[in-house]
Amino acid sequence: PTQTATEPEEVTRTCIIEIRCDTVLNNMDQLTEGLEGYIPGNGVILSASEVELYEGETVFDVLKRTTRETGIKLEFRNDGVHGAGYIVGINHLNEFGCGEGSGWMYTVNGWFPNYGCAKYVLEDNDVIQWIYTCDLGRDIGGHYW
Repeated sequence: PTQTATEPEEVTRTCIIEIRCDTVLNNMDQLTEGLEGYIPGNGVILSASEVELYEGETVFDVLKRTTRETGIKLEFRNDGVHGAGYIVGINHLNEFGCGEGSGWMYTVNGWFPNYGCAKYVLEDNDVIQWIYTCDLGRDIGGHYW
């Protein structure tokens, strides 16, 4: 019997990304005036969405691509502490926008990495959550101390 070589199928790799700011709902008194319109009633800016994952992509790459494709405003900067891709704001909700301990943190598969999102290379089926904290991560289970 003769064997025929078959082309390997292209394997699509995916990950899940979600962006939430539900902590703000409990801290509306601290929210910078004028931002109320950017806080969804359920606190979900982007519900858990499956997106394609390309070889070598980081959490930062997926966030940039997803916000661009969905029209969600993203602000970031490079700094000496966090390196590339320090997330300043998502959907007009910036660091310090809801108290002095507020800002964006991320998890991958439920873990809060202690390094910048541009350094975290994703694997197939990883689950990314961007979560807004109003209390340096303590209100979302992500404090390091």
